[in-house]
Amino acid sequence: MSTPFPFTAVVGQDDLRLALLLNAVSPAVGGVLVRGEKGTAKSTAVRALSALLPEVAVVAGCRFSCDPAAPDPGCPDGPHEPAPGTARPARMVELPVGASEDRLVGALDIERALAEGVKAFEPGLLADAHRGILYVDEVNLLHDHLVDLLLDAAAMGASYVEREGVSVRHAARFLLVGTMNPEEGELRPQLLDRFGLTVEVAASREPDQRVEVVRRRLAYDDDPAGFAARWADEEAAVRQRIVAARELLAQVRLGDGALRQIAATCAAFEVDGMRADIVMARTATALAAWAGRTDVLAEDVRQAALLALPHRRRRNPFDAPGLDEDKLDETLEEFSGESPEDDPDPDGPGGGGGRPQPDPGPQGGGDASARPEAGEDGEPQASGSAREQSAVRAAEPFRTKVLSVPGIGEGAAGRRSRARTEHGRTTGSRRPRGALTKLHLAATVQAAAPYQRARGRSGPGLVIRRDDLRQATREGREGNLVLFVVDASGSMAARQRMGAVKGAVLSLLLDAYQRRDKVGLVTFRGSGADVALPPTSSVDAAAVRLESLPTGGRTPLAAGLLKAHEVLRVERLRDPARRALVVVVTDGRATGGPEPVALAGRAARLFAAEQVASVVVDCESGPVRLGLAGQLAGELGGTAVTLDELRADSIAGLVRDVQGTSRRAA
Repeated sequence: MSTPFPFTAVVGQDDLRLALLLNAVSPAVGGVLVRGEKGTAKSTAVRALSALLPEVAVVAGCRFSCDPAAPDPGCPDGPHEPAPGTARPARMVELPVGASEDRLVGALDIERALAEGVKAFEPGLLADAHRGILYVDEVNLLHDHLVDLLLDAAAMGASYVEREGVSVRHAARFLLVGTMNPEEGELRPQLLDRFGLTVEVAASREPDQRVEVVRRRLAYDDDPAGFAARWADEEAAVRQRIVAARELLAQVRLGDGALRQIAATCAAFEVDGMRADIVMARTATALAAWAGRTDVLAEDVRQAALLALPHRRRRNPFDAPGLDEDKLDETLEEFSGESPEDDPDPDGPGGGGGRPQPDPGPQGGGDASARPEAGEDGEPQASGSAREQSAVRAAEPFRTKVLSVPGIGEGAAGRRSRARTEHGRTTGSRRPRGALTKLHLAATVQAAAPYQRARGRSGPGLVIRRDDLRQATREGREGNLVLFVVDASGSMAARQRMGAVKGAVLSLLLDAYQRRDKVGLVTFRGSGADVALPPTSSVDAAAVRLESLPTGGRTPLAAGLLKAHEVLRVERLRDPARRALVVVVTDGRATGGPEPVALAGRAARLFAAEQVASVVVDCESGPVRLGLAGQLAGELGGTAVTLDELRADSIAGLVRDVQGTSRRAA
C-alpha cells in the first residue's frame, strides 16, 4: 500500500483542511464539496484525511462494518452475537465516475445464483463506505442515476436494494466528500444541497508559498515513507485533537442567541429549506469543540456560515460563489444582543471560501440613446462610425424548457434527449452483440428454463448455455452539442434589441449547462463568420464570449450557416455519437455579396438533408415583420420561435414542433 501524503504537510488551503477536520469531528455535518481548478491539492487533502481518522471497531466477519457495541438488527450478515469485535482503520472508498449501479449498491451474486441456484447478495461500495469516507472525484461528472442513489443513501443513512429477486437493506452512513472543477460543469441542486459544507480552492499567487509546495512535493516523491515519518508527530497531534474534540462535542452548548444568529443569517441570504440552518448549527458546534470550548460563539456562527451557505444561496449559476461578508457581519451584529456570551466581533476567523460580490454596476443596453434599427442593407442608420458597436450587456436571463433532439441516440450521458445508455432504466433485453456487458438475469433464466430437462439438470443450479444469455437494454438521457449561430450584424445592433438577444442566448446556455451539453458559438457579421467558441463542455466560457460580442456590419447569413456546418462536420469526427441541436439566432435577413438570400437557402438545406435538429430564434421586431426567420426555419427543416416564446410559460409546444418538423423533413 502506498504511503499517503501527510495531511499536515499540505501547504495553505486552510479552509479546505478546516472543513475536512470539522467533518472528522462531527460526521453529522454532512460532508464537504471541494470546488476548484486542477492542481490545487483537492484529492491529496481528501486522501490524507483518512489516515487521521480514529480506528473503528467492527464485528468480526461482518461485510457491512457493524459496530459491536450496537450492531444493526437488520444487517444482512446478522444477527450478531455479543462479542468484543476487532479494530481496523477507517476506510476511504472511492466511487469512480464510470461505476455501475451494481458496483455502487451491490447486486445478486450472479455466480452463486447460476451455479448453486441460491440468492446471495454481493455488497457494493456503499456497504464498504459505512462508518468511513465515500470519496467521489469529479462528482459533477457522475451519472444521474448514481447521483439519485447517493441522495437516497445520504438522506436515510441506509441503502435499499430491490432488484432481481433480491431485497436487502443495510446501514450506509458515511462522510461524503466530493471534488470538482467548475469549468467542467455544475452539480444538480439536489446533490449540491446534500453536501454539508463547500470550499473554493485556488492555487496561491504568493511565490514563497508556491516554492514550498514544490519543495514538499519533490521531497515526498523522492522518499514517501521518509517524508511521512518527518510529519508523524504533527499527524499524531491532529489525530489526538480529533479524538478530544469528538469527546467534547456532546458537552458543547448551542445557546438561543447563537441559534437566532443562525436563523437570521439563513433568512438574510434567502437559502431554501431548513437544511442550511441545521448544517450551520452542527458546524458551529463542531467548531467550538475543535477549539476546545463548550460554548458556541459568534465567530463560530460566522465561520459556519462561510462554509455552509455559499452553495445554498440563490444565485445565477454563472455568478461567482461566495457570500457578501459585509452583509453577514451586519446580520450577526444585529442579532448579537440575544446572547450575552456571544462575541459579536466581526474580525473572527474568516476564510471559508466566502467573498464579497462585486457591484454589478449600471446595466447597459437599455438607455434612451440606443441606435435606431438598421436599414435594408444591414447597416445602422446613424451618424458617425456605424460599422461596429461596442458590446452590450445581456438582459436578465429567464427559465426555459428543454429543447430535445428527436429519436433515440447513443451519446454521452446527460439530461437532454432520449438515448440508449449503459446506466439508465432497463427497458427490455436482446441477444448480445459481441461481449456481454449488462446481463438481464430474468430474461436469461427465462430463455434457459425450457431446456433444463433436456440438458440433464440434476442439481439446484441452472444449466446455462451461451445462447441463453440476454443483454439488458437500457434507456436514459444523453447530452447533446448545442451549437449557437448568432447574428451579430448591423440589423441586430440596436442596444435594447441585442441585449434581449443576448439574454435569450444566455438563458439557453443556462439550460445547456444544467443538462451537461457541449456548446459552441458561431457568430456572423460584416464579410464573414467566426467560431467564437469551439465545442466545449465549459458553458461559462460561452457566456463570457457572448458578453463581449460586438455588433455591426452586413449580414452574411450563408457564411454563418456554412461555418456552423463545418463545425458540425469536424465534431462528428471527434465525437460521432453526440447528436447536435443548432440554434440560429437572427432576424432572417441576408445581405452582402451576390444573391445572399439564395445562397443562405442553399446553405440551410444542407442541414435539412442531414436531418440536423434546428431551431430559429426570430429576433425581428417592430410593427412590420417580413417573416424571414420563418422561411429560414423551413429551409433548415426546423421550427421558428420568437424571443417571447422561448420563455418557459410559452414554450410548451416547442419540443413537439421541433420533433414534428424533423420527422416531416425525414
